[in-house]
Amino acid sequence: MFIDHFIDYLRVERKYSAHTLRSYSKDLRQFEEYLGSLGENIGLNEADSDIIRTWIAMLMEQGLAPTTVNRKMSALRSFYIYLRGEGCVDISPIAGLHGPKLPKRLPAFVKEQEMADVVDKAEYGDDFSACRDRAIITCFYETGMRLSELVGLNMGDVDFSASVIKVLGKRNRHRVIPVIAELGELLKEYIAMRAMVAAENECALFVTQKGVRINASAVYRLVRKRLNGKVSVGKHSPHVLRHTFATAMLNNDAELGAVKELLGHRRLATTEIYTHLTFEELKRFYKKAHPRAGNN
Repeated sequence: MFIDHFIDYLRVERKYSAHTLRSYSKDLRQFEEYLGSLGENIGLNEADSDIIRTWIAMLMEQGLAPTTVNRKMSALRSFYIYLRGEGCVDISPIAGLHGPKLPKRLPAFVKEQEMADVVDKAEYGDDFSACRDRAIITCFYETGMRLSELVGLNMGDVDFSASVIKVLGKRNRHRVIPVIAELGELLKEYIAMRAMVAAENECALFVTQKGVRINASAVYRLVRKRLNGKVSVGKHSPHVLRHTFATAMLNNDAELGAVKELLGHRRLATTEIYTHLTFEELKRFYKKAHPRAGNN
């Protein structure tokens, strides 16, 4: 009864998706079955934190993934908030309980040689879109800027005399990123072609063939198109190129603090994930190359 009323509440009042409703219903009925297996006639409104903690431990022992266990806990958490609001329980028995920690996912990145081939050897063509696409791919790889930052670039943000790009990052924080000679030449070539499609009063640096500011979706599609079939990493996105920039910098002895500033991170801990990534790459090469590594 409690579960049916809760699912109806989520469907009608909270407008939850059918997929979420099925998942929550399945998780809650599984917990209800567990209560029944205890043989003590414990109702859903009578379960305490010890019972829930034991159930979670049992799920982990069964080999369920941490993400699955956390989803079931989320269902219980929402359920008991509902029961408390209905006056069926005084306190939530799951309050204060924490699920298993999720393993940190290392960011995907493109190998340096593959990226060099994408920038230097890939066939882009010689029209406006090809010139723009190559400039965008190179800009992501050689500056590490975010998708939103690239889309928001204006003509005045590129200073060729100082060889820098001014970027407006998260929380309206500005930062300045160096422009190496290769990127500078590509941008000059692109800007010359841009003048043929963009109106004089258009301030956006990167534009469509219609001469208006390119949007994030279009940039995402062109990155996926230009990387598809040319790199071994499964993900083809602007953020992968940002990861690729950071990884390449650290693999070539850049200081962590410098990479933090270039990426526009507020905390050094955010940048440190790339040190874990490069260490994982080091371990992979070690296991592949060392004659005794296969024995461990």
